[in-house]
Amino acid sequence: MTETLLQAVRFYADSHANADGVARTPIPGLTAIRAGTPSELQYAVSRPLIAVVVQGRKRVMLGKQTFDFGAGDSMLITADVPTVSQITAADANAPYYSLVFDLDPTVIEALVLDMNIAQGESSAPVRVDPTEAEVADVALRMMRLLNRPSALPVLQADMIRELHFWMLAGRHGPAIRNLGIVESHTRRVARAVALIRSEYARPLRIERLAEAAGMSPSTFHQHFRAVTQLSPLQFQKQLRLIEARRMMLSEGASASIAAYAVGYESVPQFTREYGRLFGAPPVRDIRFSRAATETSPRTSRGMR
Repeated sequence: MTETLLQAVRFYADSHANADGVARTPIPGLTAIRAGTPSELQYAVSRPLIAVVVQGRKRVMLGKQTFDFGAGDSMLITADVPTVSQITAADANAPYYSLVFDLDPTVIEALVLDMNIAQGESSAPVRVDPTEAEVADVALRMMRLLNRPSALPVLQADMIRELHFWMLAGRHGPAIRNLGIVESHTRRVARAVALIRSEYARPLRIERLAEAAGMSPSTFHQHFRAVTQLSPLQFQKQLRLIEARRMMLSEGASASIAAYAVGYESVPQFTREYGRLFGAPPVRDIRFSRAATETSPRTSRGMR
């Protein structure tokens, strides 16, 4: 199964990947990833997903936690969380390949009504485990379906539902189940996270975020940290800094322009906090990242 899935992912990714190694598929939420070399550190705020690695290795860091995993493993993310990731094993003879599935709370919500799964408590939002056979089987059939375009409109919805079913039926069922319960702590916190994402450059009062989540400020603060591993203000700060870094790398913005654009009123404060998160002040970090990109082939970016 593993070798057959690798062949299917390799064929599609090699044929369709863009310059960043990302090969989006016609199936909603399904993306194949390819990288021919180890990557630099990538900073992103990830949405709920499962990444199935079929060749190579990757490292993901969430706060002080580090996850190293490779072929045959899957990484599950059950909340919007800031992560640092890096492809650690890939070369021209054995590129890194993975499949990424975005988790759909609407599909999960419908399945929860049909399945008897105990509600899980808030737990670590990132975990790594061996890929379950049923998940790998659905993944393979999805990749094969890409070769039958006329069948996609008829069968893709059923396969997406089946993938979510096997994940709910497996070891991560209780944690994933919370994504499908409208009033679970996970979904309530997600409403506040959506507000932070849309207005990250503006000052946000805890009371407003708590209201969006339908909680008291003290209860909201407690559950937000349990779900994301960060306080709301820490989450907003990391989101601002990640966006500022993207602006400098992708758009050529100066440090001062990026700082003001993401909501900072003080460039020195921005520089200090940027250095603490990324390990170097903005100018040095961007210069190093551009040099690294110019001296090696481009690889996949972000939480893929």
